[in-house]
This record gives sequence, C-alpha cells and structure tokens, in this order.
Amino acid sequence: MSGGGATTRYESLDAIRGVAVMGILAMNIVAFALPMSAYFNPAAGGSPSTSDLATWAFNFVFVDSKMRGLFSVLFGASTLLVIESAAASGGSAAKTHYARMAWLGLFGLAHYYLFWFGDILSLYAVCGLLLFLFRNRSVRALLIWAGAFLFVGLALLGSTWLSMAMFDASKMPAEAAAGLAEQMTEFNAMMGPSSPAYAKDVAHFLGSYREIAGDRMGEGAIEPLIQVMLFLWESMALMLIGMALFKSRMLTGEWSAARYTRWATTCFAIAAPVLAWMAWDSAHTGFATMTVFGTSLVFSTPFDILMTVGWAALIMLLIQTRASATVRARLAATGRMAFTNYLVTTIVMTTIFYGYGLGLFGSVGRAGLYLFCFGMWAAMLAWSKPWLARFHYGPLEWLWRSLSRFSLQPMRKTAAVQ
Repeated sequence: MSGGGATTRYESLDAIRGVAVMGILAMNIVAFALPMSAYFNPAAGGSPSTSDLATWAFNFVFVDSKMRGLFSVLFGASTLLVIESAAASGGSAAKTHYARMAWLGLFGLAHYYLFWFGDILSLYAVCGLLLFLFRNRSVRALLIWAGAFLFVGLALLGSTWLSMAMFDASKMPAEAAAGLAEQMTEFNAMMGPSSPAYAKDVAHFLGSYREIAGDRMGEGAIEPLIQVMLFLWESMALMLIGMALFKSRMLTGEWSAARYTRWATTCFAIAAPVLAWMAWDSAHTGFATMTVFGTSLVFSTPFDILMTVGWAALIMLLIQTRASATVRARLAATGRMAFTNYLVTTIVMTTIFYGYGLGLFGSVGRAGLYLFCFGMWAAMLAWSKPWLARFHYGPLEWLWRSLSRFSLQPMRKTAAVQ
C-alpha cells in the first residue's frame, strides 16, 4: 500500500500493488457477503452447490491468504521504499515513518468501527512500528527474521489446534477439558458444518447501520487488539519477505524473465498440490471443525506464503513480458491509489450487502459473488488513471500524506505552460 509519499516510483511495483488490491477483494468478498463461518467453511450454511464448492476449492488453493499475503508483502516493500526515499531527501526517516504508521492506525480503527469488521490497516500499522527496526538488514537477515516470526505464529496457532484436537478426541484431562468446552462451542459455531450461528449472522448484517456498527463498538470493540495478537506474527513474516524481495530487486521488475519463471514454477509446483490435498481432505471429512481450523489457520500457512511468492513472481513476469503499456499504466494507477481503492471497496460492498444498503447479505452464492468482484475491479481500473492524470495522489493518499507531514500537500496538477 502506498500513500506516504515516496519520491521514487517503480511502475512494476505500482502495477503489482494494483493486482494485489484487486486480489484482496477476491478473498474478502465472501466476508462482505456471507457470515464469517462461510469464509472458512462452504458447508456452514448447509450443503454447498457444486459451483460453490468448486469456487471454494479454487479460492482455498489459489486465492485465500495468498492475496492478503501479497498485499502484506507489498506493504513491507512500499514501507521500505518510503523510508529510503525520506532518508535520501535529507528528512527524518523515523519521523516520516512513525507519523505514517500512527495515522494509518487511526484510519484502520475508523475503518473497523465505522464500516467493516475485516479491517487490516490497524494490524499493518502495528507491524509498521516494528518494520523500521529492520530497514538496514540484509536480504538474508530479513528472511531469517521472517522465519522466526512465522515460527512463533505457527507455534501459537498450532498449540491451540493441538489442544482442541485432544479435547475433540477426549484425550484431555477433565479439568483442562472443562476450560476448553466454551471455546470449542464457539469454534464449532464459527467453523463447523451447518453452523448454528449462520442464520443469526445473516439476520444481524441485514439490520440497521446502528445495530451493525454498534456491535463493533460494543462487544466487538476489542477485536482489533485480538487481531494483532493472533496475526502480527504471520503479517510481520510476510512484510519482512516483502522488504527482502524489494532489496533483491524482484519487486522492481529487474529480474530476468527466466528467473521470474523459475521462481513462479517452483513455488506453484510445491504449494499447489499440498493445498489441493488439504482442500480435498476438508471436503472428505465433511468440513469437520478441527480439519477446517487446521487447514485454514495452521498447516496451510507455509504453503500459502510460498504461493504468495509464486504469485508475485508470476505477476511480475506477466507485467514484464505480456502486459501492454496501457495495461501496465492502468494497473500502476490502481496500485498508486491502493489505499483509496481498498477503503472505497469496503464502502461499496457493505452498501451492496448490508441491511442499510441493498440488503443482499446471505442471498448470493459463492460463485455469483465474483460478478461483484469483476464490477469493482473494472471500476478501480477505470477511475484510477484519469484521477491521477489530474491529481498527484488519490484522495485518501493525499489526506494520509498531508496528515503525516502536518501540512496540506499539493493535490491538483498544474498544466504545463505552452
């Protein structure tokens, strides 16, 4: 995500960021339009249709977590670019960076409390506070630290899964089992087949704005902190990988086509078969809670990250060898306005699906949701380039930059004197 005002622009980095901001909608669309239980489990609302099951399987293997991963990778890369640009201009890199992260955190909290429970900006802002400490690390050191963060995250979620698996198999002491009973009930409601919470969630999101936002400000008020505690580790790993890929010039489009091809092929060849087997196993077990939890949040994670890198290599290859100048320019403009496009997408989608808008929540199948994705992607590609032809920044990028620098930044481009 850009918006902080780096002085150096890389069209390839902007273009892949444009793909990422569109791609993250491909995974978020289910959370916009269906109960959260359906995000993890296509059988949460009952037996899925063949098309919905196929859509879920495709997403599980190629989209879910990978597009968020790509967004996180690019956040790490863009953050390093802004830090380097601030230092090169003679300003205080620390002041620039921490001001950006502070305002990003406030944007994220506003996004969460006012619009949508799926905000990631506040999590990114907390991660950003740590990223500055790694700005001068070598590529090798960044990858080692990424592995360390990933290990901690997997250990935390893995231990939770192991405890629940022991409870599920009745192999846990009675005292310990009593403490897990309520948590297991919650997980079954959220991830199990024919979720009892499904109808309740549909009714909730078909309610008024006051009811929906009130829940986030009431019972859900602490959720942003919980998200940080659970997902900081994986997010930090991805962002550090992004910093490493930026330093290695992979994300600036400076590798050869053969090298991009080799990386993309290797990553997909390793990750895709394993993830496909996990998808089959989840379906084979009837989407049992423990299987869904394990495959969605624990065992798939290393392969999700590997495929994220594969996607980065593949997209860079296509940008370098297949995309026309027009396509690259459209994608780059969409990426330069990633902050605006991300937040506008939330407003559009919640207005379409929530009760205070068109009220389509829970009424569109998984496969049909992609029609809304295609429409939003077309809108992003259509408006970003004309806007940037007239203005230096997207509207929210301008606001973020102005707040971070404590002064209004020039917005409208002036016509050249003939």
